[in-house]
Amino acid sequence: MRFRTVGRVAALFRYPVKSMAAEPLSDVEIGWHGFVGDRRWGFIRPGMEESGFPWLTIREHPGMWQYQPSFVEPGRPDSSPTRVRTPSGEDRDVVDPVLAAELGEGVRPIRQKRGVFDTAPLSLLTTRAVANIAAEVGSPLDIQRFRPNLVVEVYDDIPDRFPEDGWIGTVVRVGDAVVRVDQRDRRCVMVNVDPTTTGIDGTVLRTIAHEREGYLGVYGNVVTPGRVAVGDPVELEIAPAIG
Repeated sequence: MRFRTVGRVAALFRYPVKSMAAEPLSDVEIGWHGFVGDRRWGFIRPGMEESGFPWLTIREHPGMWQYQPSFVEPGRPDSSPTRVRTPSGEDRDVVDPVLAAELGEGVRPIRQKRGVFDTAPLSLLTTRAVANIAAEVGSPLDIQRFRPNLVVEVYDDIPDRFPEDGWIGTVVRVGDAVVRVDQRDRRCVMVNVDPTTTGIDGTVLRTIAHEREGYLGVYGNVVTPGRVAVGDPVELEIAPAIG
């Protein structure tokens, strides 16, 4: 494969518990199932166990943004105990019944070895795409609102307003890892929730629906596992010449 550099890694976010706060990282190991330790825990809603989507999320409970999970042993996230700091400042094990009761009656935690992903194990978003949507909304938007794993700052010589759309069907090399970009990321009401205040602004999703047919960012799968760090170059596969 031949590659050309299109930008750099601007930020990395892992979510140890599905729909809880992000864990900003300076570097991370990408395994076959995404960031090691990403979304390994989730909370199931009562009576929804047999449904296609049993998870308690920010859609139902915007306050989940204010629960901060972390690993007791950061160097071994897939085997480490997971702790959650609540909005009141209490520190609880993710399996503590008190934590589940605080999130809702009948809610219970469950661990998934391969992660609790809606579509794919990696999400990628450029800072330029968020800046352009924010301009349409008319106010700055925290990129964490969109819950990406890989945040990419593209270089100025890349002309597209939403450059990641053009990467679908190609592979991208980031650090030591290679990721195949498979599809656009269709957004839901979760993007309306401010990650800091948990306030809701419906104009965000309406703008994405109107300007982008409901899509912002892309999903990918891992081709080659490896370590990635903030500042690493992001390299896009160059299609081979024909003829």
